[in-house]
Amino acid sequence: MGTELLAPLDLAFWHLESDAHPMHLGALAVFAPGGRPAPGPDGLLELLGTRAAAIPRLRMRVRDVLLPVGGAAWSVDKDFDVHRHVKRVHLPEAETAGEGEAGFMAAATRLAGELMEQPLRRGRPPWQMYVITGAAEGSFAVLVKLHHALADGMRAVAIGAGIFDEIAAVAGRPGPAARRVRPVPPRSWMPGPRQVAGLALGRIEDLGRAFGVGASLVRASRLDLRGAPALSADSSGTRRLVTADLDLAAVQRIRRAVGGTSNDVLLAVVAGALRRWMLERGEPLPGSDPRALVPVSRRRPGGGADGNRLSAYLLGLPVSEPDPWERLRAVRGAMDRNKSAGPLRGAGAVAVLADQLPSLAHRFGAPLAGSAARMLFDVLVTSVPLPRSALSLGGCPLRALYPMAPLARGQSLAIALTTYGGAVQIGLVADGKALPDLERLGRCAEEEVAGLLALLPGG
Repeated sequence: MGTELLAPLDLAFWHLESDAHPMHLGALAVFAPGGRPAPGPDGLLELLGTRAAAIPRLRMRVRDVLLPVGGAAWSVDKDFDVHRHVKRVHLPEAETAGEGEAGFMAAATRLAGELMEQPLRRGRPPWQMYVITGAAEGSFAVLVKLHHALADGMRAVAIGAGIFDEIAAVAGRPGPAARRVRPVPPRSWMPGPRQVAGLALGRIEDLGRAFGVGASLVRASRLDLRGAPALSADSSGTRRLVTADLDLAAVQRIRRAVGGTSNDVLLAVVAGALRRWMLERGEPLPGSDPRALVPVSRRRPGGGADGNRLSAYLLGLPVSEPDPWERLRAVRGAMDRNKSAGPLRGAGAVAVLADQLPSLAHRFGAPLAGSAARMLFDVLVTSVPLPRSALSLGGCPLRALYPMAPLARGQSLAIALTTYGGAVQIGLVADGKALPDLERLGRCAEEEVAGLLALLPGG
């Protein structure tokens, strides 16, 4: 892999970052003890490092370029050392005290939240992995952090999956000692004469699309930002992670009863959970329903493009509706309208607009764009697809994987969901000072599913 320019959306994520708003995705993977002799903590660290080092994308760092002005490029890190990126953290017994596995999970989750606060070091490939040990019964966890400039959710899964036994065996990648990465000199970014006409025509089409999306953004922007106080806050720079698990069979049973998609059901569950949580906090429901930004992949099946290929839908979460079925119908209707319009239309396609802007606009306009996020949405709700097959690391089966999304400026909560092993696993990432009662929101999601089930015939 040589040198390549960051795509406009990747560049936007790179410049949106600040110390208080790190722009990395994350996942906390929890593993059970293996059935065969599994590698010890040092062996796990070595195995993880060997597999991560064999993934070409993880050897790339970001550097500035002269052209285009304000741009940046991925290039091979000639001084790459995987040991800078893969660390082991052992939790002392005092931190894991509790009911065995539950105590370890609580401590690992707290640690993951603290590690998610820390921006990735620039000048090196922007990722980090931690092996978290300390469970008495031999369970362990792996925390993965990937900068959003490196990948969107689907691409992050494709990159991160390379650490698992099943994917590594199919890929057949040799370890770092068996392969040498040769730096490739930067290419010239100046177009040749035959490319100028094509670039000009393409740019006209891009500008037309950008104008349409920009007009939608203006129409959808809100001047009154007091809609959902619980979901907005000035950043303290702290992060908390809370996990929750939903029964996938229960979600599918609800979907079969009411139609739509499983994602519609999960979005309605999020709306119901937020309603329960706000009422239990004793705060009034917002005058207007909070808006969720729901990312949509623009990656074509089989497409191998790196970086971000995203759009999004805007969805009003009907927290003011007391009837659970009406909430579900409202979500389903709104998502049907979003899908009819398509991911390249409407205010949610802010990522498409970012794709049309020049590099210099991202470099100097990122702080303004980040601050404007609250004018469009209140909370990010994203679904991350995982392989359906069982996964393991060093013979230790993956028990659960909790995805994590970054927080936008002025927002205190981001919600990420994935499906694995018969469960929907939820990662709730929040500003640590703004939402000290985040655990309750996780329980509200589980209670909302139980409440919907109870309303079904025979439930």
